[in-house]
Amino acid sequence: MGAIIGIRREDKNKWERRVPLVPTDTSDLQTKRGVRVLVQPSSVRVCTDDEYRSAGVEVNEDLGPASVIFAIKEIPTHLLLPGKTYVFFAHVAKGQSHNMLMLRRLMELGCSLVDYEKITDDQKRRLIFFGRHAGYAGMIETLRCLGQRLAVSGVSTPLSQVHPAFEYRDLTEAKAHITALGDEIVHQAGARPLIFGFSGYGNVSTGAQEVFDCLKPAEVAVADLTAAASAAAGPRPVKVVFREEDMVERKEQNIPFNLLEYYAHPERYEGCFEKHLPHLDVLVNCIYWEPRYPRLVTREWARKNYLPGCAPRLKVIGDISCDIEGSVELTVRATEPDHPCYVYLPEQDSGRDGVEGNGPVIIAVDNLPCEIPRESSQYFSSVLRDMVVPLANANWEVPFEMLELPPYLKRAVIVHQGHLTPDYQYIQKHLEAHP
Repeated sequence: MGAIIGIRREDKNKWERRVPLVPTDTSDLQTKRGVRVLVQPSSVRVCTDDEYRSAGVEVNEDLGPASVIFAIKEIPTHLLLPGKTYVFFAHVAKGQSHNMLMLRRLMELGCSLVDYEKITDDQKRRLIFFGRHAGYAGMIETLRCLGQRLAVSGVSTPLSQVHPAFEYRDLTEAKAHITALGDEIVHQAGARPLIFGFSGYGNVSTGAQEVFDCLKPAEVAVADLTAAASAAAGPRPVKVVFREEDMVERKEQNIPFNLLEYYAHPERYEGCFEKHLPHLDVLVNCIYWEPRYPRLVTREWARKNYLPGCAPRLKVIGDISCDIEGSVELTVRATEPDHPCYVYLPEQDSGRDGVEGNGPVIIAVDNLPCEIPRESSQYFSSVLRDMVVPLANANWEVPFEMLELPPYLKRAVIVHQGHLTPDYQYIQKHLEAHP
């Protein structure tokens, strides 16, 4: 065999059980593509050591022989090896302060870094991601927390029977259970419909809607939301999906919304999403957000609406995007799967664990795909396996301009031989800000 790659164990937290490449794909890489694979042992990984051994893959603590090492999450600085090429979700492209130490150490060791998040096509669309699986798990957790919130409010609902996503054997079992609960909901006498709003329509939203559709909801257009919210319809849940033109509006009222202009010049737009909030029971937030874009939900809105003795319709925000103080400004901290939610208390501007309190329940698990690790890993591996050979066979010792990689991969090289590549020179100022 020629090239050798390594797969490191995940150790960021107890929930991270995913793998970048599953045993069947590593076997094919060895038998059909001539790439030798080394896998570090792990007692928590969803694909066990024995599954890799049965696939003919060597399980070895020492990844020293590997030239390219694959992982999922960030790697502790003391475990980085000199001169290696690392491929993982680095979370450094926005200058994230908590990862600057790791990035600096990679550079000191003369390493190269390929970030999955930056593997994109010519239109800058990501080619490998866990977004849909974040949507799956996030929707399960949102339904579960809604059931708990309704229960403490004295409302009986089958949704109180939803389990945490990680307790289901797999996604198929979760969807079957939610489907059965949906059948119970439609036969509830006297129940009013719960209205779920989905912000965004990309991969995260698609995954969330796929799970939600197990409840057999009715779907309404944004233009019909107000009427649907006041209608005395039956118990069937209602779904409404919001696009960009429903969330923002041109500051100059006489100029119509233009999607390309919005992304190029968001400063010309202001948020208008809060006008929809009084009509929603649940907001499922699935959008990509940066600080230059308007927010969907603000602290100010919460302070004005969650007053003593006042209970707005909005009960739960499933913030699958989970940008801290981002598009949902009430997301003041991230949570973990065993304690997925808190109530945002506007008067204290803080979160209280659980589902009780005068404010909306916020679900803010920042690592949702790890709750359904096998499906997440199988999908991710099915995409990554075709990228492994060019990454493994590349000559990482040549200057960056001579590095031969497909364009979609070369765009994702943030560091080469210890130096920031041309497209990522801007990160230097963040490194200097966090010495």
